[in-house]
Amino acid sequence: MKKKGSAKKGPACEVLERYLSYILMERGLSRNTTTAYSRDLSEFHDFLKEKNKEILSNEPDDITAYMSHLRDKGQSVRSYTRALIAIRGFYKFCLREGLIEKSPASLVDIPSYHGTLPEVLGVDEVERLLKARDGTSTLSIRDRAMLETLYATGLRVSELVKLRLNDISLQKGLITPLGKGQKQRAVPLGEEAMIWIMSYITEARPLLEKKGVSSPHLFLSKRGRAMTRQNFWEMIKKTALLAGIDRARIKPHVLRHSFATHLIEGGADLRSVQAMLGHADISTTQIYTHVTTKRLKKLHKKGHPRG
Repeated sequence: MKKKGSAKKGPACEVLERYLSYILMERGLSRNTTTAYSRDLSEFHDFLKEKNKEILSNEPDDITAYMSHLRDKGQSVRSYTRALIAIRGFYKFCLREGLIEKSPASLVDIPSYHGTLPEVLGVDEVERLLKARDGTSTLSIRDRAMLETLYATGLRVSELVKLRLNDISLQKGLITPLGKGQKQRAVPLGEEAMIWIMSYITEARPLLEKKGVSSPHLFLSKRGRAMTRQNFWEMIKKTALLAGIDRARIKPHVLRHSFATHLIEGGADLRSVQAMLGHADISTTQIYTHVTTKRLKKLHKKGHPRG
């Protein structure tokens, strides 16, 4: 919260600061997310003050009025949604702390998403991308293991390149990446990914690891160091070219987006996908329901005689 001169902080500011400390320290949200939520809540607090309202005693209509105010300002749906999530989270915290009897934000709906949807590959395109690295060389085995792991788990690229050997349990079929906010989660690997990781660990990794230098990281560059996001980005673009896929469609998180979309299309529930992706809020995961709806409409238009 912003400090104005040397004036004492009011109770509302103190509660807001307690909430921000809670989401940063206890919930493990990133500093960037916490800063964004702090800005959203400060603006909401200022809006209420102008109307002589208190943040701890306002009504649902006040929140509705504020959301209308954001729309009138031309806020994007993404920013509007984030502000509502911040407000909902704050009142949920206040409810838990016994500061209010019910949340005034519970009846305010999160809007449908109309922004740019993430690029997603079809199942056949993913197969082509994976098989473009056929495992006939040391680097090809490593690349295939990385791609299979990404598609099997939906990891962020930053999580993939930071994986350590002890983050993998082939016996349990689990991977435990360290995500945003230093939060660790367990994600199933899948049989195909396990086969390629085992092949990489036993055949390729020993050839990449520098003699006398033991690296804790799972995936190594040809220099024996931990892979970087840039290394992976160059590799996946080259692989897309080999697979005959338009490189413009290949983004760093394309396999993460494809993983989530294909799971939901296959009937997985949002909460499970949220847990595997490591999303702090389910509203972030909901974007994939919009992706699947868009894909279904496209398929219907293409395949149905009345489409």
